[in-house]
Amino acid sequence: MNTQSDPDGRGANRDWRFRCGVALFALMIAKILAMPLMALSSMPPARAAAISGAIFVTNKFLLLLIVAVMGKEGFQELKRILGSYLPALKRDGPVGPTRHLIGVVMFCLPILSAILSPYVDYFWPGLMPGGWILQIAGDLMLIASFFVLGGNFWDKVHALFIRNARVVDVTDHSP
Repeated sequence: MNTQSDPDGRGANRDWRFRCGVALFALMIAKILAMPLMALSSMPPARAAAISGAIFVTNKFLLLLIVAVMGKEGFQELKRILGSYLPALKRDGPVGPTRHLIGVVMFCLPILSAILSPYVDYFWPGLMPGGWILQIAGDLMLIASFFVLGGNFWDKVHALFIRNARVVDVTDHSP
């Protein structure tokens, strides 16, 4: 059923929030792709490293903003679009304990790395030459963690940005 406000029949998934989330996602990918170009340019290595570090850290926050803007519906639409290119992403069943643990590690490790990276660079300069490769891997790991953790995880992250959101524990506590 197509309406005037919904010409493609996809519901609210293509509203301004989805388009804004996709634009922010494209910006994040563009920033990642700019990192190797900076390394190959005539830019002083210290400046390229500083800018790469800033990109790495800000991309983590940008990804959380994308999640907040898009919400679950946007995630499902993005997953459907990406799933047409990557068939393995189409599965969206319940997340078991092992998959959840792997997803949480994939989610937390890049964020922790981004937080500690400036301190490691300060106390041990030159410890990680070519660190931008690890930063790109961390960004990709963080993005992949949302797919590993499933659609319900998007709701949990989205709830962080809703002031009056409440946690409801649905596990069975019977003896």
